[in-house]
Amino acid sequence: MPSITFSFEDLCSLVGQKLDDKKLAELLDKAKAELDSKLSSEITVKYNDTNQPYLWSVEGLARHFRASLGKVKGIAKLKLEKPVDGVSVDKSVSSVRPYIAVFVAKGPKLTEYLLNQLIQMQEKLADNFGRKRQKVGIGLFPAGKVVFPMTYKAVEPDAVSFVPLGMAQELSLKEILQRHEKGKQHGWILKDMKKVPIILDAEGSVLSFPPIINSDTTGKLTVGDSDIVCEVSGTDWSAVNLVSVIFAYALSERDFSITPLKVKSGKEQIATPDLSTEKMKFDYSLVESLLGLKLSASEIKGLLERAQFDVSGSNVEVPAYRRDVMHQVDIVEDVGIQYGYSDIEPLPLSSLTTGGFLPVSMQADTHRSLWIGLGFQEVMSAVLSSKELLFDRMNVAAGELIEIDNPISQTYSCLRSWLLPILLDVLSKNRHVDYPQKLFEQGVVTVRDGSDVRDESHLSAVSAHSQASFTEMRQYVEATLKSIGLSCQFEELEMGCFIVGRSAKVLVDGKEVGIVGEIHPAVLKKLSVLVPIVGCELNLSSLKK
Repeated sequence: MPSITFSFEDLCSLVGQKLDDKKLAELLDKAKAELDSKLSSEITVKYNDTNQPYLWSVEGLARHFRASLGKVKGIAKLKLEKPVDGVSVDKSVSSVRPYIAVFVAKGPKLTEYLLNQLIQMQEKLADNFGRKRQKVGIGLFPAGKVVFPMTYKAVEPDAVSFVPLGMAQELSLKEILQRHEKGKQHGWILKDMKKVPIILDAEGSVLSFPPIINSDTTGKLTVGDSDIVCEVSGTDWSAVNLVSVIFAYALSERDFSITPLKVKSGKEQIATPDLSTEKMKFDYSLVESLLGLKLSASEIKGLLERAQFDVSGSNVEVPAYRRDVMHQVDIVEDVGIQYGYSDIEPLPLSSLTTGGFLPVSMQADTHRSLWIGLGFQEVMSAVLSSKELLFDRMNVAAGELIEIDNPISQTYSCLRSWLLPILLDVLSKNRHVDYPQKLFEQGVVTVRDGSDVRDESHLSAVSAHSQASFTEMRQYVEATLKSIGLSCQFEELEMGCFIVGRSAKVLVDGKEVGIVGEIHPAVLKKLSVLVPIVGCELNLSSLKK
């Protein structure tokens, strides 16, 4: 979770009120934060949530405090100057890092403290919200050294050289990625790209190599600078604009005027930051049904205005610096926060119940005990997996899966639909361990049948050694089912992961409840396993029925 450090006196000055220990703790609680140091001239605040990045600066925190105290109502106002031409975006960046937002802030000269606060906010937003600069990167440089308009384009890594921050010699973009501290730290973002992004001014001088490093000549912000260019680039427009809006609001708290720059990309042009708000219909009755609070419409409106929403009838307007409000329930949460959860009177206990195990848990525990008794070792794996592991390596046709829209890793890109492939993957990683190896796992899998999606309880087991055979696993399956009072039959099965003639469906009362078979040599080759493996998978949900 992010944390920020700042001057307590500065916070009180921005809030317009001297805060004592109790009031500070109360206000921090409303911001989902807490004091992470002793109250002194310099304090550290730790946030317990990561979905409100507009609070990750002393300026954003002070704005939240003023609203919670009732000093201001509704969406904080930010007056923008008339937009001017500023950035030309070349189509070469469309497949590299397509989005950019830029504005100029003019105000008082930067002190060392204020410069450090801007750098801290830059790092917190880029590292935490921006996924270590991959999704969003931020550049700050003096406007006095920039000849407008700027150009944002992609070039070959050997084509451009400049002096990066913290160095005295010119390096090519490729050399910066290899030799500069920031290049080594963040170079993975641009790995394997034939072209990389760069920002130039009208005279061709390099301003920044986003998201890696600024120029030491034209992109170095120092104490005493008063005109600042804030540049935000990334792979997601909504995130890029949000960070640009957050910075603009923070600088306006310091009496900086904000001049949006027109960003032109092909035939499209937009002035950034874009302060467009979102309006949502709000059902006031949700406050009572979800929080148990009987409040009037005017009371709810007052609480919403303290939460920095504009309210008109049933319309609630969400500020541009907030993108965490996705549903009416999120608005109800802010009502509860501003009312104070500790001030909500608890209801008396109306019923007494005795805790116990769910039948499905007792059934699963019974099966687990049986397989442990047969000498199998239990493993536990993640519910997320990949198509390659579940199907490609198993030599079976890909079935319907529940896939993740924007996976961080292809290794965990979908919900597992069966357990056998995962146990085989464990065996492939345990080739250095002596055989025999006998493993099992009991857990939930998610299967899709057309529009129907359901969770099922499965149990899978594998046995790996020189004499592993279909007969061995068949006997294990028969023994465990007999122990719970069920008899089973076996029917021939052809499946790509099993050897033909050495695999079968497991039937109970004529209904298929599982599969068993010897793993095909082609699958063993993909796993780099040199001993035979036999496995089974039982649908415990079907067995229970």
